[in-house]
Amino acid sequence: MILKQLRISRHLSQEQLALMSGLNVRTIQRIESGHKASIESLKSLAAVLEVDVSTLNQEIFMIDKNTDNWHKLSLWLKCWFFFNFLNFRPTKDSAKRVELISHVSGFLFCALGLFNQAALAGGLCMLFTAYLFYFLIRQGDAYGLWYEPIK
Repeated sequence: MILKQLRISRHLSQEQLALMSGLNVRTIQRIESGHKASIESLKSLAAVLEVDVSTLNQEIFMIDKNTDNWHKLSLWLKCWFFFNFLNFRPTKDSAKRVELISHVSGFLFCALGLFNQAALAGGLCMLFTAYLFYFLIRQGDAYGLWYEPIK
């Protein structure tokens, strides 16, 4: 169930959500841990979170890296999982990681561009991507878009 992600994205504690929905904190904990919820509980949670009941019943997709499904994925999909961008809650660290990798690979390809024109074009594209991510990171800071997990 996606309840925990919705609660965290709205910056609510379990206690606050319980108070707003009229449910017990223990009920919220049970639902977040995967236990079945009554339709009345789902309706009150959906009203507080301003979503449909069907949204609350959505499952979270997580992939185990030891399964055959992970091994069957193409390399570029594995890279996207590595960069953490198949996530509804972007983190600043993942964006900075992409910016750094883009800068490094851009400079390397530009250096290779001394010998090959295609490498120079690729390097310039990677540098452009890095500066785009630099701009996006600044915008994320300005508008407070980043999800910072509680450690």
